[in-house]
This record gives sequence, structure tokens and C-alpha cells, in this order.
Amino acid sequence: MTCVVPARPVLKWAGGKTQLLPQILERLPARIETFFEPFVGGAAVFFALAAEGRFQRAVLADRNPDLVAVYRALQADAEAVIDELSQMRHSEAEYYRIRELSPRRLAQRAARVIYLNKTGYNGLYRVNRSGQFNVLFGRYKKPNICDVENLRVAARVLEGVEIVEADFEEVCVRARPGDAVYLDPPYVPLSKTANFTAYARHPFGPSEHQRLARAFAELERRRVAAVLSNSDTPETRALYRGFRAKKVQVSRAINSRPTARGPIDELLVVAERLKRPRSRAS
Repeated sequence: MTCVVPARPVLKWAGGKTQLLPQILERLPARIETFFEPFVGGAAVFFALAAEGRFQRAVLADRNPDLVAVYRALQADAEAVIDELSQMRHSEAEYYRIRELSPRRLAQRAARVIYLNKTGYNGLYRVNRSGQFNVLFGRYKKPNICDVENLRVAARVLEGVEIVEADFEEVCVRARPGDAVYLDPPYVPLSKTANFTAYARHPFGPSEHQRLARAFAELERRRVAAVLSNSDTPETRALYRGFRAKKVQVSRAINSRPTARGPIDELLVVAERLKRPRSRAS
């Protein structure tokens, strides 16, 4: 799969991987049978790999039904999504009107998510316990609500891609040697007050991170190429002790607290065990 005009992510997403793309891509195989992205988010890695023609097939997944709806709608009928977006206007009153909607048609659902993402406060996606989007109106002068060219290019790249609403374990278990998996979960919080895992109705706390670490180890055992990103914390390093990991610094622009934006340390982990030196016989 090769895209002549590279598609860019159609959504801004907390923890988006545009900055880290070169380092992530160099850790993934040059040739991939099936590429799996169980936490799709803005899909920056998927679009970059597609532009380089590095995979034969792809499976994009997430537990967030709104995200899944965006990619499915673009895949099914991008023009319908574009038509819906072109009717939306940028104003505070319009924002709150659209935020209260619960459309059923796929194109309308996708357009609503894209609109709120482009016009909401700092590009955040946040829902309450009832699953209702509750981000405040953003103060953008001229947001690009309907990037027609990129939506059409993204739709072409999504042709033939399997898009599923599923837990990461259901996705990872399908990977085989020759495939590759990129895992970008909700991060381990840097502090007790920095927890930002409620981007969807499904919480992602310590037990989920432990499950993820076990799934990652299982990918390595089955000889599946995998790369994982997370925050650089003592908890994360403990979870992936024994694997090759590199600390990288990135700048984060999407956060509910302005003081939390800026450069932070993250960890890139590769599904490759560190070789331990043999102990000398006494």
C-alpha cells in the first residue's frame, strides 16, 4: 500500500506521535505483512507507514467508539463526512449545539467528532462517566474544520484496512511473525495529579498497564515485531524491565493543564530482550 500524496492525521490527539515518527519508524520492520495499531488515536504511525508502502495489510483498533466511527466513516464515504463538516460553522454557540448532539448516521457521528476536535479547547478529547463529551469551547481564530484534500487522501489510504472496536489483547493475539504492532496506550501518569486516562469511557489504570506488559512480552515470545511508547516513570521501567528501551524527549501541546505542556520524557520500548552477560564460573 503506497500513497503518492502522504495523508496526515485527521485528528489532533493527546500523545500524538508526529514528533517521534522517525524514531518509531526506524524500530519497525522495513517490510510488514500485517500492521496492527491497537490504540489508534490520530493514527500518525499508520499513515507514515502507508506513505512508505511498508505493510501489506493493516488493522486499526481502539476501545473508543467515536474514534472508530471517524475512520470507518472516512473509509465508507468520505464525501458524506465532508458534506456534513462543510455545513458546520465556527462559533461558540455552534460548538455547544453540536456538542449536545447524538447523531446516529455514521457520517454525522464522524463529522461531529472531527468538528469538536478541531474547535474544542486545546484539541482535547474527554468524556464523563456517562460517555458524554465535556470539553469546553476552544479559542481558535480560524480552525481548519474541513480539510477536504487530506480527508480524501486519508480515505484512500484507509481502503481495505480493517477497523475494529476492540480491546488491545483481542488485537495483539492475532499478530504473527512477519507482522508488526505499535502500541500507544494512555500513558502511566507522571504524578498522582497528572492522571489523564479518561479519554474514553473505559479506564486505563495500573491493572490495564500490567495486562499490556504481559501482552507485549507475549508478542516478543511469538517473535512479533513490536514497539511501545509510554511515559518515562519508575512504574513504566519496572513493567518493561529486560526489554530494550530508550528515553526520548518530546514537547506536549495537548493537556488540560497549561503548566503540564512542554518538553517531557517518554520511553520507547522494543520487543527485544536485553542479552544478559553470562556469569563466570568460580
